[in-house]
Amino acid sequence: MNEDLEEALLPIGRFARLCRLSVKQLRHYAELGLLPPAWVDPGTGYRYYRAGQAREALSIGLLRSLDVPLAAIGEVLSGTDPHRVLGRVRAGLEAELARRRRTLATLERVLGAGLPALPVEVVAEPARRVALAREVAVSPEDIGRAFAVCVARLGVPVPDPGSPAGAGGEPAGLVGLFPVELEGPLPVAVAVLLDSGGPRGRRPPPGTEADLLPGGSFARVVHVGPYDQSAPAYHSLLAWCAERGHPVRGPVREVYLSDPAVTVPERLVTHLMVRLGDPG
Repeated sequence: MNEDLEEALLPIGRFARLCRLSVKQLRHYAELGLLPPAWVDPGTGYRYYRAGQAREALSIGLLRSLDVPLAAIGEVLSGTDPHRVLGRVRAGLEAELARRRRTLATLERVLGAGLPALPVEVVAEPARRVALAREVAVSPEDIGRAFAVCVARLGVPVPDPGSPAGAGGEPAGLVGLFPVELEGPLPVAVAVLLDSGGPRGRRPPPGTEADLLPGGSFARVVHVGPYDQSAPAYHSLLAWCAERGHPVRGPVREVYLSDPAVTVPERLVTHLMVRLGDPG
């Protein structure tokens, strides 16, 4: 490296201090292609940055402090319209804030009234023909993504609560299937009832499979409220089964009786159901 080039470059440690970042962060950003060094010494592997890169580095630091994901930062730095990218991030943050407010409201109800004990009833369910979409979630936090993928494959929205099915307490057409144990890869599935005469008729949509949801005896609890606040209903349902020695057979079913497009979250109605085995 000639003297002029050497004078124009800053060692990684000095550049990190200038930009209020750590050396580890700079290395990570370089690996992602967000902020590659201006020059890497081929003999030592030591990294150097130009002073002119400081504004970009500081911009990354600012956006990260605002919880902007690195992928979105990469879009901004690559020239994508920042208003569109950051508007999308803002919408995500607002949705997360709303979810946390609902969580806080649920916590306050638990603090005021104690652990939930929603009524559980035993019902007989017939077997039902369905179109089934499957996806694997890598963690409990990934279940929402897996559910959305399944719904997209089916191409069928949650039915209108004003329909006869939604009003009469019968399954309105869409059923989520979730594992009881939340460890390891988590199989998630969404079923559309083919017998309900949905918009795609009686044929399963491409990329899904025809299947049969088993019938039998089910324990059922009614959850009224946002989908992401169903933990108290799960608590009541699984506690009821455990106390009576009923093994839970198969996944938990979430039967959606409301259309979130026209129903406020506080009034969404969902039946949570588990198929009962004989008491052990």
